[in-house]
Amino acid sequence: MKNIIKPFYPFLTILALLFAHPVFANEWQVIPIRLDLDRATKSGVLTIKNKGDEALNVQIKAFEWSQDTNGKDQYSETADLIFLPRIATIEKQADQLVRAAIKVPATAKEKTYRLFIEEIPKARKAESTGVAIAVRFGVPIFVKPLKEEIRGEIAKMELAKGVLSVTVKNTGNIHFNTNSLVVRMQNSKGEEVFTKDIKGWYLLSDISRDHVVPLPEKACLEAVVAEIEIKADKLNLKRRLDIKKTMCMP
Repeated sequence: MKNIIKPFYPFLTILALLFAHPVFANEWQVIPIRLDLDRATKSGVLTIKNKGDEALNVQIKAFEWSQDTNGKDQYSETADLIFLPRIATIEKQADQLVRAAIKVPATAKEKTYRLFIEEIPKARKAESTGVAIAVRFGVPIFVKPLKEEIRGEIAKMELAKGVLSVTVKNTGNIHFNTNSLVVRMQNSKGEEVFTKDIKGWYLLSDISRDHVVPLPEKACLEAVVAEIEIKADKLNLKRRLDIKKTMCMP
């Protein structure tokens, strides 16, 4: 039975997730911030760059990355990835290569992992009152299936008691990253009376995520239509809902 790791840690955690540039932590960085593997490319290389003036100690661990029925990230220990080194000391102003490979390629559905690179805090003297802080990067590793199918839908859009509920579902066999979820409400004149932009997250294959948006009472009562627009890295989705005043009342 797999050991499920809850995404909580008693130190500072920084995930290299959403940015298309190197990620910095204090005086070190990881390049690139993700690996994409497939049947032709079964391995990849990360570079940890120590830009500081002291040696850096890190440990590296691999986890299978999944999401529960609410779209919350879950991590479990895995032996699917081969990677070296597992522990390293990187001298000041030096680089350390980390090589990672997948044992079994994906077939019908994308496989998803994270390679966590964690700084090992230096031991402090007994008289020191400072608190050691470890920085941790979770580098996504995506293993593509034989044939990619990019699909998604707004499975639910409801308004009740002034609260808009939206369910986004990934119906494809690979992940997509929801860059933003925009709620717009218009009155009978076509004027916008409310707008809200919600930042998104990765949504893995066959996973749904619920979004709940409480609406200002005045705007809700004035509006006659609500529109949801989801902008993702691989697809865009839209859906409209006609509003009745009773939907806004408690």
